[in-house]
Amino acid sequence: MVVTKKKEDVGAEVDPTVGLASVNEVHLVGRLSSALVERELPSGDVLGTFRVVAERMEPARSGRRRVDAIDCHVWAVRLRRKASGWRIGDVVELDGALRRRFFRSGSGVQSMTEVEVLKARLVRRVGA
Repeated sequence: MVVTKKKEDVGAEVDPTVGLASVNEVHLVGRLSSALVERELPSGDVLGTFRVVAERMEPARSGRRRVDAIDCHVWAVRLRRKASGWRIGDVVELDGALRRRFFRSGSGVQSMTEVEVLKARLVRRVGA
């Protein structure tokens, strides 16, 4: 028996309980609203974080633009170096995956959903 995969199925795992492909993939284009900040973690790893504002695809009923501010993080040295040259207002394109992170704070355990950036590029400089 020969099994072939469609191009769109490559890399997707099929969940046998529901019979559907399960993919955690994000493609985001937006405006940089906070510049890259790097911090060293207790493990010695360096994490770069920044925020991107992206317009929602569906229009608001009120006619006003609706946007989301999305926290992004970068582990790879090459991507951190690239993002360190970006300026607030630049338009960037990112590919990655959603990650939910849990942490303790003064008010107990909290969580945050972020995009782990795996690929990135500058689309347009602010003012260009």
